[in-house]
Amino acid sequence: MAHPHGHPRHGPGPVVRPYALVRGRTRPTGDALDVIAMVHARSVGQPDPADLEPEHLALLARCRQPVSAADLSAALDLPLGVIRILLGDLRERGLVAVDQPRPERVRNVRLLREVADGLRRL
Repeated sequence: MAHPHGHPRHGPGPVVRPYALVRGRTRPTGDALDVIAMVHARSVGQPDPADLEPEHLALLARCRQPVSAADLSAALDLPLGVIRILLGDLRERGLVAVDQPRPERVRNVRLLREVADGLRRL
């Protein structure tokens, strides 16, 4: 089905806008979360689903094995900024651990910045 303004339509589109998912917040709680930060769920028991949004639960399910913030953004089809905020919520509740990249281990900073800039433009 074509969009009224001539743009193709790919599915029904998002039901909830990204800014609504994070209640208008623009920054995560706590420390900044790098695009290549590795995130993994902590084994602290089952969180109460009533305390979390479905997107939080989807993130927790994907974080059973370490995964980067960029990969989570792609897998859940959500902007990186939204992923960072949701991960900040989970980190604040002690449900995920975040391993930030250490500068001495990053060999090509320019390439990583270009990748991060490309992801932001998505």
